[in-house]
Amino acid sequence: MANANFPRGLVPQRGTSGQYVTGNLEHFIHDSGDSTALYVGDPVKITGTNYTLNNQSLPGITRASTGDVMDGVIVAILPDSRDSLPYVAASTSRIVMVDTDPNSLYEVQDTNSGTSLTDAAVGLNVNFVGSGGNATYGWSAVTLDNTTEAAANTLDLKIMGIVNRADNASGDTGPAKFLVRINRHRLANQIAGV
Repeated sequence: MANANFPRGLVPQRGTSGQYVTGNLEHFIHDSGDSTALYVGDPVKITGTNYTLNNQSLPGITRASTGDVMDGVIVAILPDSRDSLPYVAASTSRIVMVDTDPNSLYEVQDTNSGTSLTDAAVGLNVNFVGSGGNATYGWSAVTLDNTTEAAANTLDLKIMGIVNRADNASGDTGPAKFLVRINRHRLANQIAGV
């Protein structure tokens, strides 16, 4: 049976020591001057500017691009009304919660194009790819770029394992889901793959 093709960005699973996902959740602001929409599961970086929204002064964030040093992953978007969208629309101010723990592990699927990643990729580093997301559910469209896996320490994510579930098999038809941690994290050293 083929693996399901349903990207959701980086989905928190647990910490590197096996602890439940507690992360280091922090509030940030996506400013209305930012024309990039944000979704749950998007990797983000700080902008270096504080903004005020709902009487809270918080650091600004924007979506990270491949090669950026990241601050974490969006795990929730706070509603500003009962009619709030499940994502942050472009050029809209919203408060988001970000897991900034460099030891968090995330589930993410590969891109489902070209040669699929296999168990042999565990321990290597890889970049992410994708932008935008699912406007209905508010999930990110970020996936693993299966053409970039290598030992180089400059790549975005480190592949820690394959998700061990009945609906997931590496090298099978359809994209596989992997456990990764952020390799280019502002609070951790970049480490080469093995």
